[in-house]
Amino acid sequence: MRKTLTVFVIGAFLLLLSACGGNSSASGSSGDKQKIVIGYFPNLNHAPAMVAIEKQLYEKQLGDDVDVEYQTFPDGGEFMTALAAGEIQGGLVGPGPAMNNYISGVDVEVVAGSSTGGTVILSRKDSGIKTVDDIKDATFITPGIGCTHDVQYETYMKEAGITSNRTGGQMKHVTGKPAQYTTMFEKGEVDIAAAPEPWGSMLELKEGANVLLDFDEVSFGETLPAAVFVTSSELKEENPELVQKMVDAHKASIDYINEHQDEAIDITIQSIYDITGQKMERDVMESAWKRTNFVYDVDEDTIQEFGDSSFDLQFLKEQPDFSAFVDKSFIEE
Repeated sequence: MRKTLTVFVIGAFLLLLSACGGNSSASGSSGDKQKIVIGYFPNLNHAPAMVAIEKQLYEKQLGDDVDVEYQTFPDGGEFMTALAAGEIQGGLVGPGPAMNNYISGVDVEVVAGSSTGGTVILSRKDSGIKTVDDIKDATFITPGIGCTHDVQYETYMKEAGITSNRTGGQMKHVTGKPAQYTTMFEKGEVDIAAAPEPWGSMLELKEGANVLLDFDEVSFGETLPAAVFVTSSELKEENPELVQKMVDAHKASIDYINEHQDEAIDITIQSIYDITGQKMERDVMESAWKRTNFVYDVDEDTIQEFGDSSFDLQFLKEQPDFSAFVDKSFIEE
């Protein structure tokens, strides 16, 4: 499998980032070639990036005059820092970090969707938590503070009358990479996980975790983009043809996934193993796939509703306005 991967392992998880300096335009490379760096995470929701890498879809769209490189990230905060600094030109990230940074003034726009679904809420098998009603002062884990999965979980719980200690409630919140959830469950360090797939299916099928809320039950579960393709408005305005080619490669990957599911599953399993060292078994990935839809359209109304909930949960300091956050012109026929 041909890949150029740079894995960033960074422990800090940030909520709101101020705008960073740096040129967001594609940087120069050897000779007269441009260098384009695409970012993504080793999650099922980011399978379009993994398939595109394997099938060299970005290289085919961008042509011989562009060097394409790839970077993986442990969380949305680090991805957004790299985008703001011009270290990457685009890629896949959860809508939560992209929205938080947009509100903070970071130059980011959504130019395509990637997937929906894929968030599962589970409890450790020996935690005694069988239903949402059993959750009171439990410790829950999400990939980051105010990340997509965090907002989905806390929105649902607040509607059920249970909140985190961050806002005066009893639930304790910790963060960690999804690949570490299994170990943390085994050690009893957390009771609840808001898990992106395939880590949710891993906990369910291999660790006996209880599914409290499936992907279609958690807040915004079926309509919220689980991942979006973003770039900077600066790059979009300076080089719209380049952005169009990036989006076209992304769309081609999603079409390929939906037409060749079995092969796409194999590619995703191998890619996650190459990045994280964890080999997903086939039954885990097939379960995870059923909880995920790969689409490049974006539901703008749901994004605004998600943003309103982020404000209500005090992840955002001001009522957000996402009317200019999404540009669907690059996915329209």
